[in-house]
Amino acid sequence: MTVSQASDHQLDRVPARGVEWEFEKITFDRDFSRSVVAKLLVERAEHGGWELDRVRITPDGVRRVVLRRKIIRMRPTYAPPTVGPPA
Repeated sequence: MTVSQASDHQLDRVPARGVEWEFEKITFDRDFSRSVVAKLLVERAEHGGWELDRVRITPDGVRRVVLRRKIIRMRPTYAPPTVGPPA
């Protein structure tokens, strides 16, 4: 029973104008039950701000999950005065 994670900070899809997303790929072995996977994903959503983007269940039972969250860019609210040459 292993859970492998690969943080993927690339924008895989074309985002809406002005919106940037961070993606995380998680793989669950077939040994994890559906309820356990759901609890783990709810935990990540509540504490990490992630939302479910995609779930793929392969024929061998492995679940490949892609989570996403918005990247919030901070804009400066205060610009210090520019210092020019002495007059």
